[in-house]
Amino acid sequence: MKQTDRRSFLKIAASSVGIGLLYSAYPAALSAGEAGGLFSALGRANGEKPSPFSFVQLSDAHVGFNGPPDPLGTKAFERAVDMINALPQRPDLVLFTGDLTHDTEDRDVHVQRMKQFQEISKRINVPLIKCVPGEHDAGLDSGGLYREFFGETHYSFDHRGVHFVALDNVTRAKPEVGSEQLAWLKKDLARFPKTAPIVVFTHRPLFDLRPDWEWFTSDGDDVMNVLSAYDNVTVLYGHIHRDDEHQIGAVHHYASRSLIFAFPDPTGVAGPRKTVPFDKEHPFKNLGIRTVSFNGKSEPGATSLSIEDVELTAREFQGINGVHQLFRNPLV
Repeated sequence: MKQTDRRSFLKIAASSVGIGLLYSAYPAALSAGEAGGLFSALGRANGEKPSPFSFVQLSDAHVGFNGPPDPLGTKAFERAVDMINALPQRPDLVLFTGDLTHDTEDRDVHVQRMKQFQEISKRINVPLIKCVPGEHDAGLDSGGLYREFFGETHYSFDHRGVHFVALDNVTRAKPEVGSEQLAWLKKDLARFPKTAPIVVFTHRPLFDLRPDWEWFTSDGDDVMNVLSAYDNVTVLYGHIHRDDEHQIGAVHHYASRSLIFAFPDPTGVAGPRKTVPFDKEHPFKNLGIRTVSFNGKSEPGATSLSIEDVELTAREFQGINGVHQLFRNPLV
């Protein structure tokens, strides 16, 4: 069997209200026979036969934040929960890529925000929820309070033939993974062959997207050097409060939108980072649904992903006449 194009492994079928992306992890094969052959080949190589499943990425709820530029508090987060629960196929798990809460120097207040996040997230009807911290969760105390509520800030687990790695690039009070975690990552991945499907989820981007806005990880190149030994790596991150897609070498990087407010496209924007102003007539503007699916083309120069963004309308937010969606910027 010919070597699998890594982009054909992770089919990304999304839905969000800022809920990020719903990922369907299965090969975009043209027939059941081809899919079965691919699963068998991956199983022989990786020690566990992959099987189809889907998961959702959420990011940047900032529970506890309420005011300009967004006075809605947890409304988008709660709406995201409702949308996940309404999906026709229940996802296997939810990955939350940081800034679960908004920071505060008052520990008691931060404890209440952590509890509120847990109260909302436990309404999600999925078997498993996994998180990594953002700087607002863990930057002030090196992750001490976060660990009390959510456990370790970096770890890994396997699910249906896919290896998931949670990376912490916030608790050192700077955008950095650090040498100890890098050594752990090398050891963690050492048991896998280069064909293993790997999903890394973290808060900050692992590449220099916009360093002057702190959209980077200082030792991200060291992380990518470790990951570059593997053919099927996808990196999911948050922090930038907008959807973004980058390919660096064989690795695809995807950012999820925020659940609180948006930042602008950094391309061509000079000066300091500023939030997108809140529009009371369109309260979920820039918080929407992004659907990405592999179209089966893997030839050089071909468009391998089709993308549809769905923006929620004010009428949907107000609950009038059901769901009204506006599709924009389809890429086919």
